[in-house]
Amino acid sequence: MRATVIGGGVVGLATATELCERGAEVTLYERNAELGGNASWLAGGMLARYCEGESAPESVVARGAGAIDWWARRAPGVAREGSLVVAPPRDVSEIERFAARTRMWERVDAAAIGELEPDLAGRFRKGLFFAEEGHVDPRVAMQALLLGLKRRRATLCFGADVGLEPPRPSADVVVDCRGWAARAALPELRGVRGEMLLARTREISLKRPVRLLHPRLPVYVAPRADGVFMIGATMIESADKGGVSVRSAIELLSAAYALHPAFGEAEILEMCADVRPAFPDNEPRIVERGGRIYVNGAYRHGFLLAPDLARRAAEMAARLAAAAPEESKKDLALAGFPSSGEWTG
Repeated sequence: MRATVIGGGVVGLATATELCERGAEVTLYERNAELGGNASWLAGGMLARYCEGESAPESVVARGAGAIDWWARRAPGVAREGSLVVAPPRDVSEIERFAARTRMWERVDAAAIGELEPDLAGRFRKGLFFAEEGHVDPRVAMQALLLGLKRRRATLCFGADVGLEPPRPSADVVVDCRGWAARAALPELRGVRGEMLLARTREISLKRPVRLLHPRLPVYVAPRADGVFMIGATMIESADKGGVSVRSAIELLSAAYALHPAFGEAEILEMCADVRPAFPDNEPRIVERGGRIYVNGAYRHGFLLAPDLARRAAEMAARLAAAAPEESKKDLALAGFPSSGEWTG
């Protein structure tokens, strides 16, 4: 099977990886000149399906079941240290609200929090520990997938801004993973703006992502290598791709400072914003229309859901390629976006 994948974000890279691993001849098109420059590059990389259940549908929790193992087989540095959820004393009631909406947690008191994260000792009285969760550095993980595709001799076309007509009409199947860029073809998509910061400090060390609950702006701090922390992320109903707003920067930095005062002296490395694609119900969708498979709407769960989405997209691609008449296969990659077809979950 010859497969064309459009989009070099985490979903596109994961889908191309699944296709390659199943023996497909894959060509990947990405409009940016190099890896990065999209919402996936700015993600937190948290593989925290139970925590995400606080606001996500149950299907998201279920679909993320194998994510940690999938990433651990393909990317270095996948951590299995769990997730810690805490709240400032004035907002400690948020812990109960979070607990009521999630599962697979363990209640932790001040002493247990100090054992899990010594640098947070004495700062929080109550929390929740999700032992079965993990995290990955998104940039390391995406680079690992790209290297794997190169090893499997996939054709990688960066700086190729293609849409409905990729320049490879002989492909048996086309998988469109363009995210927000596919909104003209997927009119139900809406943009959700996310802003994040990268900061470096040697004054604090964390083993796992820590979520600081706040009634207005819950924030997570995810550790990276060399004293770097990702602080994020806002969720604003907007498709504006502009820079980080002053208000958001203040709120994110204030939350990090509330987690630990050492962040007050941290060096800010990046302040970035991008738009995440989401459908009205915040659940991703895979749809086949006119011979093209669209994989989209990962919302804030890209790294958590990419393995499952990639597997299902690869299975659909194999079925589609096998079912297509030989005389029409050469036309699939040039197919438009007809009104027929139904969404598949």
